[in-house]
Amino acid sequence: MATQRRRATEAEANALASGIRLRIIRLTFSRAMTNKELAERLGRDPATTLHHVRKLVETGFLAAQPARRGTRGAKEIPYLSTGLSWHLDSHSQGVDEAVLEAYLAEVAETDVGELKQTRLVVQVSPDARDEFERRLEELLEEFRKRPLEPGAERTAIYFATYPSV
Repeated sequence: MATQRRRATEAEANALASGIRLRIIRLTFSRAMTNKELAERLGRDPATTLHHVRKLVETGFLAAQPARRGTRGAKEIPYLSTGLSWHLDSHSQGVDEAVLEAYLAEVAETDVGELKQTRLVVQVSPDARDEFERRLEELLEEFRKRPLEPGAERTAIYFATYPSV
């Protein structure tokens, strides 16, 4: 059964309407990262990254973890994704564009030999299309619910349907 997602608030949808913020959510899915680590990983200025981190904390997408000492003794705050984004229906033009932007940026960083892709055009009635999409969402939800396994490899999935003319 597909997960019932609640409609995102305006503030939540605005927070998700950024490819960088979506990437931050993904990067902190299973490992807490500091703002400095996120900035380095994303090739961004730490001040800019902090702006995005604060927006995600404010809207409930990231949670601050206990502070720790960095390599030079400075206090660092790691952040971990709350998983909230998976539970929201946040489809809007701004969010959908940000999802595509995040996907393209991540794929650009991936060795083409490690990228497994496929394309398929199917001809189905509207009801069959609804069934197809529902069953794919159920499969994704099934895997999302599995407990995290130590040492397991993270695998990203991008799924889109669109009219094929």
